[in-house]
Amino acid sequence: MKVLFVCNQNENRSKTAEELFKDKFETKSVGLFNSKPITEKELSWADLVVVMEDHQRTEISKRFPKLYLQKQIISFNIPDVYTYNQKELIAILEDKFEDIILLTNH
Repeated sequence: MKVLFVCNQNENRSKTAEELFKDKFETKSVGLFNSKPITEKELSWADLVVVMEDHQRTEISKRFPKLYLQKQIISFNIPDVYTYNQKELIAILEDKFEDIILLTNH
């Protein structure tokens, strides 16, 4: 499964998630509001898109309305208060991703 992790800047949350799950899935991470924002190609590549906050899902729908409707996009609802590879962030990511895997396998 190809998983694309999305946050605002691709510095902390999505970058940590990409690294954390790269041995289990094909992973990439992108930001929405950084100097190199998400592209249609990156969004097309993904089987599953994981945003860190709901407003990021909304932003993707505005930028790529047709592609948005074809994608499975899940929000982890993780606020932008963590640093890269912070152990609390890793614990939250592992917990939330485990729930997602259970849901997608049923």
